[in-house]
Amino acid sequence: MQIIIVHSLTKSFGSLCAVDHVSFSVPKGDIFAFLGPNGAGKSTTIKMLTTVLSPTGGSMNVGGFDVLAQKNEVRASIGVIFQDHALDDDLTAYENLYYHAVLYKIPKSQRKERIEKLLNDIGLSNRKDNLVRNFSGGMKRRVEIARGLLHSPKILFLDEATLGLDVQTKNFFWAYLNRINKEEGVTVFFTTHNLDEAEKNAKRIAIIDNGKILIEGTPGEIKKKTDTDTLEKAFLKLTGYDIREQPADHVDVMRKRFKR
Repeated sequence: MQIIIVHSLTKSFGSLCAVDHVSFSVPKGDIFAFLGPNGAGKSTTIKMLTTVLSPTGGSMNVGGFDVLAQKNEVRASIGVIFQDHALDDDLTAYENLYYHAVLYKIPKSQRKERIEKLLNDIGLSNRKDNLVRNFSGGMKRRVEIARGLLHSPKILFLDEATLGLDVQTKNFFWAYLNRINKEEGVTVFFTTHNLDEAEKNAKRIAIIDNGKILIEGTPGEIKKKTDTDTLEKAFLKLTGYDIREQPADHVDVMRKRFKR
């Protein structure tokens, strides 16, 4: 069963086509890596899948719901962790999670139990009443994991979520995600520039560049198709060795769109 189905998905920002008729699917219970250089279309695709951006064309089905016609149902079925921290620094860890529980209409009788279980899972039970502003980056990321899973989503989206984490936190992060994937069947869709991370954790991978998907498959299949022995070598063979920068017009459009 495919829990994410994307067909001919397109997104343009003025004259720039950031995502160009992309089609792919993700099986239920998969850990799926969506890889590409800067400006390849990864984050734009995730923003469309999570209802943050509207597409220029194409269709998306996430968790059994049409992303364009059933946005509220999609939002209820997914958890999202973006690269930038999105916690309220003036609240405690517990308060951040409680606010999320209210927002997602988790029954009042279940909130305390769920929050305390997740805080225990991420090793922060003893810091639940501390203000988030005093947490390290790794601790904040653990709270965001708990928040993303609090409403029992079918799918967890991670956009560069491990960027800047130390080795210990990153190891905890992936051990925990692999556990909930195995035990609870949560589908994980992630982007990263750390190809070792993708090769170790992803069951399937798609590599996108210039808005188009270049290849899909397991890490082993991708290495075999490209006649390489590591995912990094396969990635470079497909996308080239030139240093990439985020296209200026794309950055300007995104900045204006999300400025508050």
